[in-house]
Amino acid sequence: MKHFKSLTELSKALGSPPPENPMLDILSFDEPTRTVPNIQEFTTDFFYISLKNIKSGHLLYGRTPYDHDNGSMYFLRPGQVIEFKNIELRKGGFLICFHGDYIKGHPLYSEIKKYGFFAYEVNEALHLSPTEEKLMRSLYKKIEQEYNNNPDEFSKEIILSHIESILKYAQRYYKRQFVDRRILSGKTISQFNDILARQFSKELIKERGLPTVEYLADQLHLSPRYLSDLLKQETGKTALEHIHFFLIDEAKNLLRSTNTTIAETAYSLGFENPPYFSRLFKKEVGITPKEFKNQLMN
Repeated sequence: MKHFKSLTELSKALGSPPPENPMLDILSFDEPTRTVPNIQEFTTDFFYISLKNIKSGHLLYGRTPYDHDNGSMYFLRPGQVIEFKNIELRKGGFLICFHGDYIKGHPLYSEIKKYGFFAYEVNEALHLSPTEEKLMRSLYKKIEQEYNNNPDEFSKEIILSHIESILKYAQRYYKRQFVDRRILSGKTISQFNDILARQFSKELIKERGLPTVEYLADQLHLSPRYLSDLLKQETGKTALEHIHFFLIDEAKNLLRSTNTTIAETAYSLGFENPPYFSRLFKKEVGITPKEFKNQLMN
């Protein structure tokens, strides 16, 4: 699989002029249509922020192809697998690419980890209202103006402040999107709980071990990060917290109704390490499984 370490190398593959800055490249699509060379699966060292601009063709990142009618913005992180096939771009979109090293020394370097949408799948793109899209375009135009000016000591700071603004607005709009789709997310938590409950059958626990966020997200055709953010917005708890709650609830039932040892209870729930089960139980309940069982006996 091809890996692009430099923006210049990627620009050449895409048939675009080399970037003004080796760590930052921006593209606005002002032509009525534009085709992109086909590139089989590849990875890069760059972050991408893109406003919807695909008219037709096949863009793959993560596990799913991009539907041009599904979402207005998408965000990619370094190391994400991407593929271009028969891509035709429409007028009005934009693309911002920057190397991870470009933001070193800036607060964004540590803060970018909190923007979970860089780990979303392509089918979880951000849907923008016309007003929201207009605001995003205006922020891009400010970046473009600064990018094309003669650089000085303030240029990078100004550009990064606008990129940070785009990310903050994206965070806000994703939260709005979760709220707007409350019926959908209500179905998601119901399906999540159904799948989680099925995992606690003896056969599945023995076969797969402890349920994981990754497995449950895959069953729901969502990325792990999107699932956790969706559940957090809807219920106040992440996917992992829901799993832990379910595990402890099952553990309490077993400790109440059987004469099994703490270790046997842990193994029956899929824990390979009983001490880890005891630590998790104490963290969630406030007392150890042994203390919980002793209270029941007394």
